[in-house]
Amino acid sequence: MLTGTCHCGAAHWTLEGDPGSITACNCTLCRRYGALWAYDYVDERIHLVGATSAYKRAGKDASSLEILFCPTCGCVLAWRGLRSSASGRTRIAVNVRLAPPDAVADLPIDHFDGLHKFEDLPSDGRCVRDMWF
Repeated sequence: MLTGTCHCGAAHWTLEGDPGSITACNCTLCRRYGALWAYDYVDERIHLVGATSAYKRAGKDASSLEILFCPTCGCVLAWRGLRSSASGRTRIAVNVRLAPPDAVADLPIDHFDGLHKFEDLPSDGRCVRDMWF
């Protein structure tokens, strides 16, 4: 199980099982936050604990997700979809930069072009360790 904790310790997330590859996205939000994402569904393998505040993109009529952050220290914990799928599941991703570096260092990185094309980019062989600095 992986755990990621905000700076002040008031909120954290857990992810059970293999997190799979981690996504680095270049969209207008992700590039500013510097987040690296691991995905699943709300209250399935991912659980959030503690108080969070939410941010939805301003100026978008139909925002598809909200960013969840600690209201005390401001660390970005996760994003959560605002609409459920036909099966009733809601997508969520946690920021693996909040996990202990050694626990996630060897996870492979997938790059996603969320700025221009909204598609996966070819793998370049990097892992989380290569994205820390």
